[in-house]
Amino acid sequence: MAELPSSVRIREVGPRDGFQNEPETLPTEVKVRLIELLGQTGLRRLEVTSFVRADVIPQLADAEQVLAAVRLPPEVSVSVLIPNERGLERALRQRECFHEVNGFLSASETHNERNVGRSVEQSLAGLRRVFARAGAEGLRCEGVISTAFGCPYEGHVPVERVLGVARELAGAGAVEVGFGDTTGMANPLAVREFFERAAAELPGVELTAHFHNTRGQGLANVVAALEAGVASFESSFGELGGCPVPAGATGNIASEDLVSMLAEMGIATGIDLAALLDAARAAQEALGRPLGSHVLRAGPVDWH
Repeated sequence: MAELPSSVRIREVGPRDGFQNEPETLPTEVKVRLIELLGQTGLRRLEVTSFVRADVIPQLADAEQVLAAVRLPPEVSVSVLIPNERGLERALRQRECFHEVNGFLSASETHNERNVGRSVEQSLAGLRRVFARAGAEGLRCEGVISTAFGCPYEGHVPVERVLGVARELAGAGAVEVGFGDTTGMANPLAVREFFERAAAELPGVELTAHFHNTRGQGLANVVAALEAGVASFESSFGELGGCPVPAGATGNIASEDLVSMLAEMGIATGIDLAALLDAARAAQEALGRPLGSHVLRAGPVDWH
């Protein structure tokens, strides 16, 4: 068996990836309260919002207000999702409130066109400009590749294509590249083989795995990524988030499920599971419905 990392870094994406997929819009003050609860869990990376057009994702229309109001411990690195140069300009008006920018695109042409109305090359061109400007501002840049393990429209996405996009992002200034299993099409064997190859072809780049639990394989894919040496993951408290294609898809892997499993495996995260569960319960109460997290329902393992 491959030697597993002794510790991992987790970026919590629920306040962005989760809230944007909710049918209703949470009040700004509720979002701020939930983000601040997450900030008290020991999480060191938080994606708090996205500077997208309000008519496209009205759930995140209050990005400026959330970013200005939230108060987090100084050791928490705050990131925002940036769709384009206009979004970056909006974000930079509050440059003192965040530390990282995450720029995104899809590996498949069809998904990228339907998601952002651009070709992959057009998105790459825009991200080159975004990362150049963000880097000049002293911001850390992450490139996020959706449909990295399969596309709901095109099916199989060649590994060569995904890694080609990743190399372009790294060349544009991304020091971290996240690979998203957007609709839960990955399997553990494919994940392990993919990240072994990615590590060989992208030396010096932090590789981050972003899994969805659409078909119940999210945590199995995490273990496969760990076996390939991945030590950076994204997850969402309460299993919030997801993709509207396919119908009935669940959200991202739940942060509390991830933290609980890693703790049982002896892998350090620095995150207080009890505090994280409190945050997930608060989100559940705010949304007025049960959330999908397994540990939220069953509780953590108790050996006593």
